[in-house]
Amino acid sequence: MQVKDLTTEEFKTLIRETVLEVLADSLDDPDIGLNLRPEIEQQLLATQSRRAAGQHAGTSAADVAARYGMTGLSQRLTT
Repeated sequence: MQVKDLTTEEFKTLIRETVLEVLADSLDDPDIGLNLRPEIEQQLLATQSRRAAGQHAGTSAADVAARYGMTGLSQRLTT
């Protein structure tokens, strides 16, 4: 079968599958199989727990922009 013989939906599916395949190949985790240091694992688990509980520790993008004198960006981030 040639591309010209595909329906629009078949063509979209082909493109979608191709993009997903390329992304999967490109985004492979180079650290797969490596172990985390215990303290890093604990930090990640704590962060995951806080986020699951709705607690977001961190600094907003607007606050960072203001801190570094990016007033135009800071104003756009708060509106």
